[in-house]
This record gives sequence, C-alpha cells and structure tokens, in this order.
Amino acid sequence: MNQQSTRTLQETRTTLAPADVLAAAAQFFAQRPSIYAAFIEQQSPTHLSLRGQGGEEIVFGVRPVAGGTAVTGSTYMFDQQLLRFFASLPPAPPEAIVLPEPAAETPAAPPAAAAAS
Repeated sequence: MNQQSTRTLQETRTTLAPADVLAAAAQFFAQRPSIYAAFIEQQSPTHLSLRGQGGEEIVFGVRPVAGGTAVTGSTYMFDQQLLRFFASLPPAPPEAIVLPEPAAETPAAPPAAAAAS
C-alpha cells in the first residue's frame, strides 16, 4: 500500500454512539480555522460527507462494534485534521478476543477389526 493511501483512509474506535460521532465530526470541522473548515454536504445515520477549502471532501462512516463504534474517515488533503478529530474522541477499550469453544471430545470408535472379533 502506498504512503498516500495509508493517509487517506483512517480508522479508529470510540465509546460514542454512531450519531454522536457524526455530530462531533460536523462540529469539529465547522470550528476549524477557515483554511481547514468543512461543512456538511451529505448525511445519513451511517455516514457524513463534509466539503472544505478548495472543494476538499472529508467522508466519515460509522458502524457499531463490540464496545463502541468503529469510525472510518477518508480525505485526500485533511489527513492531519482527521487524525486530530480521531484523537478528540474517547477511545474504546480493545476488543475482547473471543476464542472458540473447545470441541467436545467424542469417544473413539473401536477399530473395525476389533469390533468384528
């Protein structure tokens, strides 16, 4: 993956509800200094698209996960501001690792030769 693509798509997790994350993003970017300000262009319960200086777009997607909300953000030029926004969110605890239940042991079937005798 090239360096630019790793900067343009970022993800974090937070304890906030999805709607609260989107509201916080809209407020955060509306209050930035004019060169970094961005305002709502499109919104749904699971995404927010903001438009900023020079037509720069910032897009957020949210989805519920164990312990909070996964937040994905994408932008070409506002990557530092995106990371500052992510740092302003309360972090979610690490996901609990759920191990599969051990398989129940079944008694071994007698070998065919032993069963025939």
